[in-house]
Amino acid sequence: MEENIDKKYMRMAIELAKKGEGAVNPNPLVGAVVVKDGKVVGKGYHRFFGGPHAEVYALEEAGKEACGATIYVTLEPCSHYGKTPPCAKKIIDMGIKKCFVGSSDPNPQVAGKGVAMLKKAGIEVVESVLKDECDKLNQVFFKYIKTKIPYLFLKCAITLDGKIATKTGNSKWITNEIAREKVQFYRNKFMGIMVGINTVVLDNPSLTARIQNGVNPFRVVVDPHLKIDENCKVVKNNEDEKTVIITSQKNQFVENSENINDKDFEIKMKQKRLSQNNKVKFIFLDKEKFSFKEMLEEIGKMGIDSVLLEGGESLISLAFKEEVIDAGEIFVANKILGDKNAKPFISGFSKDKMEEAILLNNVKNNIYGENIGMKFYLKKYSEK
Repeated sequence: MEENIDKKYMRMAIELAKKGEGAVNPNPLVGAVVVKDGKVVGKGYHRFFGGPHAEVYALEEAGKEACGATIYVTLEPCSHYGKTPPCAKKIIDMGIKKCFVGSSDPNPQVAGKGVAMLKKAGIEVVESVLKDECDKLNQVFFKYIKTKIPYLFLKCAITLDGKIATKTGNSKWITNEIAREKVQFYRNKFMGIMVGINTVVLDNPSLTARIQNGVNPFRVVVDPHLKIDENCKVVKNNEDEKTVIITSQKNQFVENSENINDKDFEIKMKQKRLSQNNKVKFIFLDKEKFSFKEMLEEIGKMGIDSVLLEGGESLISLAFKEEVIDAGEIFVANKILGDKNAKPFISGFSKDKMEEAILLNNVKNNIYGENIGMKFYLKKYSEK
């Protein structure tokens, strides 16, 4: 019975943690609940990057009631001075007698030190409570803190016959409004969104999170030849300075480059204008064909911990070939084009046997009216 009660409070902490989605990156999602004599006396979650941690909110709400109480926290309390003081010290100072922890923290600055600090102070610590659920909460954080490579989540909308657009490039709209609302949720959840230059040319998207109190992602455009229109939305509406273009090193403007041919000079001048006038950030790669792994490495260096891939056939195919996708959701509409010349969402694979097909693991089907969302996880990260 007591075990079920403990899980109940940890689930409460998990739901609290989710409220921080989109606002705390690259920090982890954390929720905390303080309980005394069977009554919740304090609740909190990490609300924004650089702000107080979940434990602080919960303990301050509990006040004097925290003394002799139990705290449930989804992630091991921190033990170091960062943007905020250590939560483990706060727990000790407030007189907590018992602490339930969901996930251990892989951050080298914490990594067991928080639990050790609590135990040394005489606080009873119970670890791995609803561990799988708590680990799932912070897949993005676990990957990025250990590898500095962003978590890659694929979002793709297709017809029943696997097409993302007609042969003329028309794609509005494949899925219904309910499914499209879910996409806005993902744009708020992940720190960056990636598309190819063809998507920008054909659709001229804003690539913003159109939900209440949403946080706009970094808009990453893969554009090897710098074809982007200087008047497109991701350039003109870059007041937040979150537009990033990945292009070839040869397109970078350098001083005293007047002797190059006129065509190359104009491209370099465009790069200069985009950077200086529109505050567009650039990632330059010294290759004709970009590696997805290299792109992710460079994006990670910018402090971007997660990327929502909304690209077309080329980017999606490359991501699957290099096996860099961590998870995703494929939205399937109740529509059929029946045209072999319509644009598929993936190509370039030659499979002779069905057993050679790419297998999407841990699938959960979500229903969006008459549309289906196939959510899958290809990789799983834990604190170890």
